[in-house]
Amino acid sequence: MEGNDTVTTGTTEGEPIVSQRQRPEATGDEERERDERVGERCPECEGRIRVDDRHGERSCRECGLVVATDGVDRGPEWRSFDDERGGSRSRVGAPVTLTIHDKGLSTQIDWRDRDHQGRTLDARARERFRRLRTWDERFRTQSGRDRNLKQALGEIDRMASALGLPRSVRESASVLYRRALDADLLPGRSIEGIATGCLYAAARQAGHPRSVDEVAATSRVDDLEFQRTYRYVVRELDLRIEPVAPTAYLPQIASGLGVGDETERRARALLETGIEAGVHSGKNPVGLAAAALYAAAGLTGEELTQSAVSAVANVSEVTIRNRYRELLECQ
Repeated sequence: MEGNDTVTTGTTEGEPIVSQRQRPEATGDEERERDERVGERCPECEGRIRVDDRHGERSCRECGLVVATDGVDRGPEWRSFDDERGGSRSRVGAPVTLTIHDKGLSTQIDWRDRDHQGRTLDARARERFRRLRTWDERFRTQSGRDRNLKQALGEIDRMASALGLPRSVRESASVLYRRALDADLLPGRSIEGIATGCLYAAARQAGHPRSVDEVAATSRVDDLEFQRTYRYVVRELDLRIEPVAPTAYLPQIASGLGVGDETERRARALLETGIEAGVHSGKNPVGLAAAALYAAAGLTGEELTQSAVSAVANVSEVTIRNRYRELLECQ
């Protein structure tokens, strides 16, 4: 009989023997857990109800009676094996992010004056939507804290894009700035200075260091204020910032110079030997990495000038010569 998953094969003492069609089933523990969760009994024999998620049916384990059919699966039609894939495939709106002052929970009117079919709006509609955008912006940033966060997080996003930092660093920097705002560290200091210090600290914590000169070049504050606010944020928020190893700057400088893998490998070996000898103590790690690449290029036969390395690493040629001699002496 269509719509029924039971087939009568014979009788024993007047009672039908029921055999069920073969189908993929869960393990015994999963079935028992699911049956207990349903908590439903068969209306015919008071037997336990089995849930078949694949076919959307609920049937009795004892007599085979199909209690309900065409069940609705309220879960997603896709599977995800990690949180990142599951979050990216969600269809309930943009994911919550700390890089936006309201965590991305509010709506935003598109700046393009076009309708859902891509057609340009007429003059009257454009004026109406311009006013709506103005009021929407006012309602999204009603408090001083929201306006502060909007300016600071926008500055963090701008600098992170210019420095090529990943999104995880932007999220960490946003968390640090929110902590600084909650700790009342802003009075007497500029928003841009605190934002720059938080981004620099987050980059070092995440293992994506950038030199002080690079960060200062993208910031809207001068070097002195940036370094002062960075030390202030680290001290007040009790952050643990490990010293940056010179090897962390090697890939970036090597990529800028266009040297080969063998040169980069020899430079890493030179730095590791120099670190064991204590040459790096009190030295600029960027200068050491640049000098190691310059020395390694001489060992591998690549042509590199001190001026080219100095321009890419943003250190002086005198620093490269001094660190170059120190690295060769400790080999």
